[in-house]
Order: sequence, then C-alpha cells, then structure tokens
Amino acid sequence: MKSNENNFIQRLQRQKEDAIEYIIDHYLPLIKGVSYKVLSPLGNDGLIEECINDIFLSIWNHSRKFHGDSADFKKWICAIAKFKAIDYYRKANRKAEFTSDGLELHAERSAEDELIMREDKTELIKLINLLEPVDRDIFIMKFFLGLKTGEISTKLGLTNASIDNRIYRGKKKLNHEAANFSLGGSV
Repeated sequence: MKSNENNFIQRLQRQKEDAIEYIIDHYLPLIKGVSYKVLSPLGNDGLIEECINDIFLSIWNHSRKFHGDSADFKKWICAIAKFKAIDYYRKANRKAEFTSDGLELHAERSAEDELIMREDKTELIKLINLLEPVDRDIFIMKFFLGLKTGEISTKLGLTNASIDNRIYRGKKKLNHEAANFSLGGSV
C-alpha cells in the first residue's frame, strides 16, 4: 500500500518510509520556505539544508505524538520547522559570538606586529598615491569609507560602469606596483 492524502499520517505513525517520501514530496516547499525565512540572514545555504533534513528527521521521530487531520498536520510541521530553524539560528549565532570572542583574545599584538602593520599601511598609502586623483578618490571612497558604487558615481558624476572599470584598472595597477615594490622597486 502506498501513502496518499488520506492515509499518510497513519502510515507515518507506523514508521512506513513511503509516508515520509509523501511528506517530502508535498511539504518540502513549505518547510524550505519557513527555514529560509529564519536562516537566510546567516547566508549559509548548507546550514539551511542541514536544518531541513533535521526537520524531516524530527517529523519522523515524533510522528506518534501527532493527533489530528491533514490541516492540523500542516500546522504541526510548520511549527516544527520554525522552532528547529530558530534553534539552528541561535546555535550559529553562539558559534559566531564564540569565534569573535576568541579573536578578541588574540587581538593584543606585539610591538613587532604593530610595527609591521604600520609599515604595511604606509606602503599601501604610497601605492594608492600613485593612482590618478580621481582613481585615488574612488579607492578611498570604496575601500576605506565603504561607499557603494552608486553612491560614488553620484558624488563624482561618473557612471557605475566607469567606476567599476576604474576600480578594476586601479587594482591591476596597484597589484603590478606592489609586485615591483616588494621586489625592491622604488615607490
């Protein structure tokens, strides 16, 4: 006997695999939507897929606890999906906080590290000063001030394509100059 819309709940409760296949076929878009809505801010598709798999496992493992019809079943699996996704979100945030805390512990630099950082900044400023004034302004706005291409194009009266082209050419020039600089070339 195969699972259908009339018997899939009973078959799921009896742990028949065709019932979970039926549920996956019919409810996957719903579960994906709920999971994606909660977890998309993290930007981790692998985490969303893992959560979806865990939701189906939870439906399978707790199927005997469900009592109701197919309308209630839809609400039940939505609740499972929502709470499971929230658990994943919290767990991911805890990991992010832990790693950022760990990074702060190592943030104290030695005098040598600080000196190297300052020398690198000085070299970077020397390299950026090699660019044309407009390109230099674009680089400062984009990479130091964090402005978007559209904002830069509005401020400078250039097109987005022109800004992107100047950034591309500037990066290429800086890369070439940096290679010469590290090889002993003068800047």
